[in-house]
Amino acid sequence: MTQPYIYIENLASMLPEVPSDSIISRTFFEDEQLKAILFGFAPNQELSEHTAAKPAMLYFVEGTATIKLGEDETTAGPGTWVHMQPHLPHSIHAQTSLVMLLILL
Repeated sequence: MTQPYIYIENLASMLPEVPSDSIISRTFFEDEQLKAILFGFAPNQELSEHTAAKPAMLYFVEGTATIKLGEDETTAGPGTWVHMQPHLPHSIHAQTSLVMLLILL
């Protein structure tokens, strides 16, 4: 029988150490409804502007980033949550070491 839930006490602990010039990602859950990907950014690393074909949610677990959502730019820190409609141009620049959860719906 399949376990009826998944429990992860500390998302950030699922990532290995992030090299100083890198961004790493780990898909840790995927089903018919969503895909959950954990990202680790070294300071000053950036995901350049891009879009997603599906609605997406970002949750910032650790660290600080500058995020651009369409024409708006703001700072995200631990606890920041973002919902994006499909095809919204966005980018993420890590100001510090950063752990971010991306959920694609």
